[in-house]
Amino acid sequence: MSIEVNDANQCKYDIMSLGECMVRLSPPGHGRVEFAKTMEVDVGGGEFNVAYACTRLGLRGGFITKLPDNSVGRIILNHARAIGMDASHVALHKYDGVGRTGRVGLNFTEVGTSVRASSTMYDRGHSSISGMKADEIDWQNLFHREGVRWLHTGGILSSLSETTPEVVKAALKGAREAGTVTSYDLNFRGKLWSSEKAISVTKELMPYVQVLIGNEEDFQKALGFEVEGVDENLSKLPVENYKKMVEKVVKTYPNIKAICTTLREVKSGLLNNWSGILWHDGQFYEARKFEDLEIEDRVGGGDGFSSGIAYGFISGMDPQDIVNFGAAHGALLQTTRGDTSQVTLDEVLDVMGGGSARIKR
Repeated sequence: MSIEVNDANQCKYDIMSLGECMVRLSPPGHGRVEFAKTMEVDVGGGEFNVAYACTRLGLRGGFITKLPDNSVGRIILNHARAIGMDASHVALHKYDGVGRTGRVGLNFTEVGTSVRASSTMYDRGHSSISGMKADEIDWQNLFHREGVRWLHTGGILSSLSETTPEVVKAALKGAREAGTVTSYDLNFRGKLWSSEKAISVTKELMPYVQVLIGNEEDFQKALGFEVEGVDENLSKLPVENYKKMVEKVVKTYPNIKAICTTLREVKSGLLNNWSGILWHDGQFYEARKFEDLEIEDRVGGGDGFSSGIAYGFISGMDPQDIVNFGAAHGALLQTTRGDTSQVTLDEVLDVMGGGSARIKR
């Protein structure tokens, strides 16, 4: 395989993620935020979710972020530590009592149903990590002394401020110098930055990326590559045209060894067709298609796929099994509420192998 993962015996961590983690507040069931009397408290962030899920699956996972040292920040730390996720590289700072110098970002998420889509409202301005500087983490110690097999980060962190792209670049560069595999989820968020800014920043990071994750909108708005035949509502991905776009990307950035994306067709808030595709070492691999997948909560499904891809490569699976594992993991993750995985390795392997939902006694 063209992706070479560092020897486990030479590394403290199998996977490390870098990014913002927020506290998520959701009305029970499919309620609306404006009418809520109570809120469910969860934790999540695009990058955090990947390392968290891999730790659930049995890998040695850790997370890099910046948080205020207060009770809300400890919600995130407790959530990570509860499953054995390493938080020793989280940069903590003294809370000023108000949040002017840094706070925990919040997101208010409504879980959609029927014709009403799920939606997220951000309250993440002036979060601690948005003011993070590249020299706040000892990258030399992390990658060269402790050792990391896989680093995952992405476009959400890159979009937060003028300083966060430098944090991402320092991490990716340090990782590659140490032979650590790097993955980057384009994860374009129009609420966080413009397409023009995203393209400008992302192009500077691509030389340090080996595994690139993104759907048709991500590649268009974060990297400037068009997928022909996509309508303005992005209702359906023309797979063959996506493959043509991938060929252009790897020709432009030959350092990229794998590209993957989820394939989602939204029938309703509760019913989706779901699959995934992986390009690796010059070939495409498509996962089993989950027809009429019943959704409990779709938020985090893509991160479930990405973490499955990382787990597959780290574990030495072949490419077809990797994309099948990623799709199965992402499907299972959407059967529970909240952003982070509640899935076990045995469950993923069972679904990946065609197992049914028949009750297990």
